[in-house]
This record gives sequence, C-alpha cells and structure tokens, in this order.
Amino acid sequence: MIGQRSATSTPNGAHFAFTDRWGGVSAVPYEELNLGGAVGDDPGAVRTNRRLAAEALGLDAARVVWMNQVHGAEVAVVDAPWGDRPVPSVDAVVTTARGLALAVLTADCVPVLLADPVAGVAAAAHAGRPGLVAGVVPAAVRAMTELGADPARVVARTGPAVCGRCYEVPERMRAEVAAVEPGAYAETSWGTPAVDVAAGVHAQLDRLGVRDRERSPVCTRESKDHFSYRRDRTTGRLAGYVWLD
Repeated sequence: MIGQRSATSTPNGAHFAFTDRWGGVSAVPYEELNLGGAVGDDPGAVRTNRRLAAEALGLDAARVVWMNQVHGAEVAVVDAPWGDRPVPSVDAVVTTARGLALAVLTADCVPVLLADPVAGVAAAAHAGRPGLVAGVVPAAVRAMTELGADPARVVARTGPAVCGRCYEVPERMRAEVAAVEPGAYAETSWGTPAVDVAAGVHAQLDRLGVRDRERSPVCTRESKDHFSYRRDRTTGRLAGYVWLD
C-alpha cells in the first residue's frame, strides 16, 4: 500500500511515513509514485500521486506543506498550507499546527522527520551533503525549541537515503565534510572516499540531545524500490511526511 511500507506512530500521536516508488501513475522514467514537481514529470501525474499518497496515509492532500528545496539551511515556520502564496526556498519547515502534515522530497538525500508530541511541535528537513554542512538539522531543532520543544522529548526518524558504502566523493570533499561533521566520514564498499550523510545527521541530533532516533536501513542507490538520483539521474522523488494528531 502507498506510503505504508515504513509508516510509524508514537503512542502520544506523532506520525512518520516514508514512501517508496510504487503505487502511482507516473510513466517511465518517473515510475510510479513520483512526488516531486520539479523533475520533468507530468504535473497532473504528480498531483494525482500526491493525492494517492496522502489518502493512503489518512491525510488530506490539501493539508500537506511542501518546500522548494535548495540544499541550504533556511527554516520556515508554518501554520497552514501555502495556498496561492509562493512556496519559499527553504530546506526545513516547522509547525505547531496539529493535523498539518509537513513533507520533504528526496532521491538520495536524507529526509529528517522530527516531532515533540508533548509540546505539539513537528519539523521536516531535507539534509543532503550541502545541507548537512550548512547545519539544516540543528537549525530545524533550534526553531522547534523556540516554539517550546524539548530535544529530550523529540522523536527523530530518518528515511531511505544513499548509504556511506555507496556515496563516493573526492577525497578533498570528504575531508571538507568531515571537518564540519566527523560522523559523516566514510569509505565505499570498494575502498574509496565516501560521505555518510545519515550518520552525520544522527551525530548532530545526538549532540543536540535528541535520543529517540531511528535510521532507515534502506540505501536508495541499492534499492530498486526507491528513487535514486546518483543511480538513475533522471528519476522521481520520494517523500517523507510528519504530522501530529
């Protein structure tokens, strides 16, 4: 079922979901459940896919907040969908509006979903290699704490992303990333320099005091059930969703 492959909830009403690529209407090379609107797919197919994914999760597609992601560290605090307003260029969104779902698009980058159900604060962040270095995840957590969240109560879930065994980079790039976040230092399965963005994200969350964390075991580059930009270049986008009852 769409979106249910990795959907979880906490007893106090925080919900997290990550889609795979199946169950939608997009044609090759975006088959099937492409949720990204800026990758060249038919806009009508994307709208249908977003509706199908939302319905599978028990959500109203009109109550999902999307971002114009730019690999930065800017955060927007939202209390409603954008409607007719321009979608801002940010890589994290935070809300105190219960029932409002926040969405993040990825195809190798790390989708980061955060919630403090007690304070009623949720956030979604897009953490690729540039965003990791820029500090998008700490920025999102800071925005949450300013709205009353406590890192000790925050539940963090990261979804399917390219793993450190597959994310090959030049040695100089690995060194630059590791200088900012040592936890991202990695080596490919074939012995060359690599970056593990998800490990870096979890290291940052740990330093921020976020203890309730889970990392998806899925590597998007290795999994044919998930979109991967590094593997396919022209491809669709997965989504991660977070919301509070």
